[in-house]
Amino acid sequence: MSSAHATPAAPSAPRLPLAGVLRVGRPSDIWFKPALSVVAAIAPPDLTLLALGRLDLAMYAMAGSLCALYAHNRPYAARAGALMWVVLGMLGGLAVALLTASLTGSAVVLVTVGALLAAAQKVLCDATRTGPPGNVVLTFVSSASLFAPQTLDQVPGHLALAAATGAWAWLVCMAPALLRPHGPERRATATALKAAAAYADTGGTGEGHAPARAAGYAAVHAARQSLLATGAPSRTRHALERLVVRAEVALAAPAQADAGRLRGWARALRGTGPVPQAGLPPAAADELLGVQAAQPLWARLGPLTPLAARTALGCALAGYASLALGIGRPYWALVTAASLYQANITLTWSRAVQRVVGNVVGVLVFAAVAPLAHLGQAALVLCCLAFGFGAELLISRNYWLGSVCVTPMALLITEFAGYRATGELMTERVADTVVGALVGFAAAVAVTNRRAGDRVERALTAADRAREHAARLLAEPDPDPAALESARRGLAAALADLRTASDAAAGEWWQRALPQERVVLTEQSGHRTLAATARRQGLLPDQDTATETEDARP
Repeated sequence: MSSAHATPAAPSAPRLPLAGVLRVGRPSDIWFKPALSVVAAIAPPDLTLLALGRLDLAMYAMAGSLCALYAHNRPYAARAGALMWVVLGMLGGLAVALLTASLTGSAVVLVTVGALLAAAQKVLCDATRTGPPGNVVLTFVSSASLFAPQTLDQVPGHLALAAATGAWAWLVCMAPALLRPHGPERRATATALKAAAAYADTGGTGEGHAPARAAGYAAVHAARQSLLATGAPSRTRHALERLVVRAEVALAAPAQADAGRLRGWARALRGTGPVPQAGLPPAAADELLGVQAAQPLWARLGPLTPLAARTALGCALAGYASLALGIGRPYWALVTAASLYQANITLTWSRAVQRVVGNVVGVLVFAAVAPLAHLGQAALVLCCLAFGFGAELLISRNYWLGSVCVTPMALLITEFAGYRATGELMTERVADTVVGALVGFAAAVAVTNRRAGDRVERALTAADRAREHAARLLAEPDPDPAALESARRGLAAALADLRTASDAAAGEWWQRALPQERVVLTEQSGHRTLAATARRQGLLPDQDTATETEDARP
């Protein structure tokens, strides 16, 4: 196999880019769903506490209400379970935090427990693909609770309040199923079709074709996972499956794809109208999604060990540094560090810049809004609701824009139990943000992730095997249609995983040289084989056998 002998590329010098880090992008297609859900989940409990004169308990109520930010991209059958685990995870972290706070007043112990909780929340959210917003909200809840005055007899009541608002958040997030039961999977399929159309516009060779192809395969994979999570098969699911196959075929042969038709199908998936019918040859329609075995949780946790170590060390050191400087709220530094850690060092650096800029601007916004919020507790609650909505409106455009709203909201939450001097809060927040970002990033640099290169090697091996398997089937005079479809899906998934692993490793430091040339050759041969397989299935215009065999070669 020719790609096996490619020379690894020399390791590139570490780069910490600034260009584009603060660039504002397009909002998420569903930004309004978490925005409206979090307002609907927070408002009734907080207004009830306001009427009862117990706004000091709002922090525990918001712990459950903030669970409404999760799982909006999942089909309702899967969303129900995912949200349940989010609520249970939030309650678990909150219980540990409240018990610890009631048993000890040692700030060092509290920071240590907070760092360990942050590491556990990070790896579990990443392993189960829980998010956005991932671990940051859970870490904020548990870390803030560690430093809230607490007695042992108060813990059950506070947990009960968080559980009740968590149940309310679950109901809020599940309510849209009554109006649009297939909404999430329709949106996922439409996204895959639009991504495939964007790649088709490049013809497979034009400017920007590589990132467009990677985005297309990621969107198709997400759509497949969404359809697999819908529960029992239905007519709607089968129609969506065929559209996903059409998107995948367009990615395999972009020059022969009709981008306008793909976008037309995507537009037709809006609302609750009938799903467009994308006819497929009978042989290809027999076996579409199949059954994909889930990788065991322990197997997904293993590669995340370096990330867990970074999070635990960075959060602990950030909290200790805040204590040493006498800033007063070490959990802000801890949460800042926890929010930084991404797939690699380069992305972590970008997030650090975004976090600092967003928090500093957010502190200035807080200074402007504080006089209004201090007019009364009702004004305080309304300001928090407005910032909660604004955060979801802006955060998908760029993380720093969302932080502009999250920062004043977090500062206002601290005033539910009593007003504080505005200047003091601003100073503490900026200082803890800078400390958390600097110390957190330093920990990311110190804890190396050599497993990133190993993952690339494994992904290369898997992609080579998947391509060889598809090529063997193509060489047969009459291959089994189901086996051919399964081989095509397996090869597409292996190539998508290879691209993800390569991108993640490319932004990592202190590791051996990556086999970039071999990655490129494997991707090229794999995509030629994908096109040949789709053509053999009758999903593309026929070509003669000689050309088909040539397309399948590496």
